[in-house]
Amino acid sequence: MGLIPTTLGTRPRLAVEIRPEGVVAARAEDAQAVLSAVAQAAPQGGTSAPGLKGDQAASRRETIAAVKKALESVALRERQTTLVLPDAAVRVLLLDFDQLPAKAVEALAVVRFRLKKLLPFDADEAAVSYQIMSQSRGMVRVLAVAIPKAVLAEYESMVRDAGFEPGAVLPSTLAVCAGLPEIEAATLVVNAGESSVTTAIVQGGVLLLHRTVELALDEAMEAEMAELGTPLPLVDVESSAGEWAMQQPLNGYGVLDDDHINAQLEGLDDEGRVSRENMLPELPATASGWEARRLRAAGREITQALSVAAAYFEDTLQQPPGVVLSAGTIDAGVLGELLLAAGFDEAEMRVREMVEPGMLGGGAVSSRVPRGWMAGVRGALRG
Repeated sequence: MGLIPTTLGTRPRLAVEIRPEGVVAARAEDAQAVLSAVAQAAPQGGTSAPGLKGDQAASRRETIAAVKKALESVALRERQTTLVLPDAAVRVLLLDFDQLPAKAVEALAVVRFRLKKLLPFDADEAAVSYQIMSQSRGMVRVLAVAIPKAVLAEYESMVRDAGFEPGAVLPSTLAVCAGLPEIEAATLVVNAGESSVTTAIVQGGVLLLHRTVELALDEAMEAEMAELGTPLPLVDVESSAGEWAMQQPLNGYGVLDDDHINAQLEGLDDEGRVSRENMLPELPATASGWEARRLRAAGREITQALSVAAAYFEDTLQQPPGVVLSAGTIDAGVLGELLLAAGFDEAEMRVREMVEPGMLGGGAVSSRVPRGWMAGVRGALRG
């Protein structure tokens, strides 16, 4: 699922992910992506903002230093790296076409034209890439990815200023999904952090759902966390609310509006699994300190995103997810407790880490980097 490539050929053996919470880098020796080294760097106050307006400069110097520190810790002689971007900096959309031109350059022009009506930014000023998910008579299903050129250039320049060269660029959750085994069984993936949560469903290498929800704090919690000096969500929530990127599978693909999502949540209430008035009755026992405050602010939205994804998994595939694979900076244990607190039965939806011990070599196993942080870079190194 390597999208927005900046060079041709196989992806580099180094990967670095820039998240609002910090930077993680890893190295693998081959396409099997067993991580031989991994490192993490977290600048004070978080990294540069992942929004769409190119406003990352506020903590640019700290982000460059973090990228340099993480990559220098894992690199041997390599200077080329795959760059993994926050989902909030990119827009991902599943599109249906009656047909597409056979020539890639002509097909890209058709995809870009469709995006003109869907993007919250100028499609002509965006880096756009696409991948055909499936084809049948009279139907071509396409995964399209777009990012403002100015935002992409800013992220790439930070990597270059750190002394490395971005050889390919991937959105976070698509990178995570690239690490999935090639099996036919459908898989529900959740990539959760302090400013957004993305849910995805993949079946047989085909993306069926990709939905990013940007997490907002209420005014009281925002004031409390600002007083504590803790990182705040780095997304312009007002400008992104209700964007087309919040997608659900409708007859397999397509966009679902807020009314349809609300109806689905009402259905969950009727089944007694989730209370919309109180989706997070109490905090997970493992949460403490400012993490508990963050979870109190974000837990309801994370739980709601998981609830919607799980419900559509059942509606589309006629079976419950069973297992949810966890990536991101909110680990599997915390996500599992959030679901239990929301009324889900562990037998119905069990959360486990996306990165398993067998995916880690000696240098990665001995590191102190949480496995959830590794999921994006590990997927970026696979293939």
